Amino acid sequence: MAKFVYRMQNILDIKSKLEVQARNEYAQANAELQEEQEKLSGLVFKKRDCEDGLRREYDKVPLELLEIEFWKNNISYTEEQIKQQTMKVMSAQKKVEAKRDAMLELMRDRKTHELLRESAFEEFLQEIKAAESKEIDELVSYTYGKKQNESR
Repeated sequence: MAKFVYRMQNILDIKSKLEVQARNEYAQANAELQEEQEKLSGLVFKKRDCEDGLRREYDKVPLELLEIEFWKNNISYTEEQIKQQTMKVMSAQKKVEAKRDAMLELMRDRKTHELLRESAFEEFLQEIKAAESKEIDELVSYTYGKKQNESR
């Protein structure tokens, strides 16, 4: 029996490898996004702690202006860090979206090539079936013809 050889198998293999690579890049970008979000969350908690420290200073009977100023400066600095970190998170989100889009495009390409391969295989099976049918017809004709010659 003939062996099926898909003439564009090397392209399909390359598409599969590119898809795996794109998945890895997407996972890495996702991990970076999670890391940036965790940093942002930590900064938000730090700001809350600073606000709590400021409230504690206001509750003290002899107000210490230096301590109040310290906590206010700390809150301002943390708010600025939160703004910067928010920008980093947004940048990481855009990167994740770009990697996801690239991965989806490569998945579509691979699936298209797999469908082409399946179609070529079905065509191959049809050709094999036709060749077998032709062989059977020839064998039947030969056998019938041989019997006709023997009966004469």
